[in-house]
Amino acid sequence: MKQQVGIWIDHKDAFLVFIGGVERHVQFSDHHAHESSADDQRQKQRTAHLATYYDEVISHLDGAESILLFGPGEAKGELEKRIEGKGLGTRIVGVETADRMTGHQISAKVREHYQPL
Repeated sequence: MKQQVGIWIDHKDAFLVFIGGVERHVQFSDHHAHESSADDQRQKQRTAHLATYYDEVISHLDGAESILLFGPGEAKGELEKRIEGKGLGTRIVGVETADRMTGHQISAKVREHYQPL
């Protein structure tokens, strides 16, 4: 069965909704995302940490045939580039700006995107 995924993401949290058969959710946080400094060393560490964070999100996309990315800031675009770098860019069906949302709102948006009335 075709698996469709919606991902709400910012630099601190990611919420994944999988549709296809049974709907399921995965949520995790990047607790180190709050660190910031003008220092080059800190910036390199932050960049490496975000790469690991994005790779963790991508690790859940093995069976995804279509991926919707949305969220409030730059993270969705950064994740899009990372997904493209992994050769999965053709699976991205949309990238949208969205404010902070509850889990129920995220699930509803993903269902509405993939199963419009």
